[in-house]
Amino acid sequence: MIGEMWSTLFVFVPASFIGLGVIRRVSRLLHTPLMSLANAISAIAVVGAIIVTGGDGPTWIRVLGAVALFASTTNIVSGFLITDRMLKMLKTPGSGAAGPGESKGKA
Repeated sequence: MIGEMWSTLFVFVPASFIGLGVIRRVSRLLHTPLMSLANAISAIAVVGAIIVTGGDGPTWIRVLGAVALFASTTNIVSGFLITDRMLKMLKTPGSGAAGPGESKGKA
């Protein structure tokens, strides 16, 4: 049990530093696509957290599953809100999408 925890910690700590280093070097223009990817990863984490929380296991594992479920859900919701806000900032006033066969200019 202790050896398994050390090996998990050995993977988690370097992965955290590598992820932080990669994200810091990303251009600001790419943050919206990365948020979409982060939302997809969080969705996978939500499924795993639901499985852990609802499974047969010690109470502390189920509590950690519930915390992971809350954190992942919060990450997904906030990611969608931030992405929506960024996309609204990029829209120009009065720019409606033209339907099929219609032109945006005046005839």
